[in-house]
Amino acid sequence: MRVSSKGEYSLRALIVLAKQPDKRFKVKEISEETLVPAPYLEKLLAQLKTLDYISSKRGLDGGFQLKQDSQDIFIGDVIRRLEGPLAPMGCVSVTSYEPCVLESTCLLQPLWGIVRDTVAEVLDQTSLKNLLEQNIQTKGGAQNGAIR
Repeated sequence: MRVSSKGEYSLRALIVLAKQPDKRFKVKEISEETLVPAPYLEKLLAQLKTLDYISSKRGLDGGFQLKQDSQDIFIGDVIRRLEGPLAPMGCVSVTSYEPCVLESTCLLQPLWGIVRDTVAEVLDQTSLKNLLEQNIQTKGGAQNGAIR
């Protein structure tokens, strides 16, 4: 899995909106806080709106805001919908499996499966609210960026 600027910047925008869920933010405000150029940000916000994470209103009192509660938006879902599968290799992808000619004898496949499962576990358990509270945990109890 590789998170592109599209995924990173979209998450930054969602975090800004989640900090003040009752406020409508102008593109310029989000751009200034996320350091994402406004023209690119507009495209990302349009996609986040299509994916039903945010809503928008036109006009002087318009802007963008979260459509869902921050505790209901999970990072794993956002990344999958924006970037695609979390698996590092197609041969271990749950949603986009791609067979490999070495699959029956490949000693790397179990490793890639563990990587996929570990990444999915962390991202699927982490909501926008968790990020705002700086409360990221795994089953093993690692917390607040202590995952190594």
